[in-house]
Amino acid sequence: QVQLVESGGGLVQPGGSLRLSCAASGFDFSGYPMAWYRQAPGKEREFVARIIPPYEITYYADSVKGRFTISRDNAKSTVLLQMNSLKPEDTAVYYCKVNIRLRDYWGQGTQVTVSS
Repeated sequence: QVQLVESGGGLVQPGGSLRLSCAASGFDFSGYPMAWYRQAPGKEREFVARIIPPYEITYYADSVKGRFTISRDNAKSTVLLQMNSLKPEDTAVYYCKVNIRLRDYWGQGTQVTVSS
């Protein structure tokens, strides 16, 4: 079965950094685009970043461009999100996502809180 498990969230001060991980299993990881989304309280879930094989082309939401970096380690079936220069507005639950055969699969999410 397809499984996505996020980790690495926590409390960080504005300007700080955090690295999120998403461990994937149950599908041919290297062949699929992977994405990160986030959802803040009272808001819609929004796109954050995407990485597309085979050349690992990346896309970012304007709100995180220049601060966040998405990458993947195909040997470990893991997608990463390096978050630098964090702002309070980055506070949200962050989710890993893959689409397989017209179905979206989501992880359970990991909480990121940016506060002093």
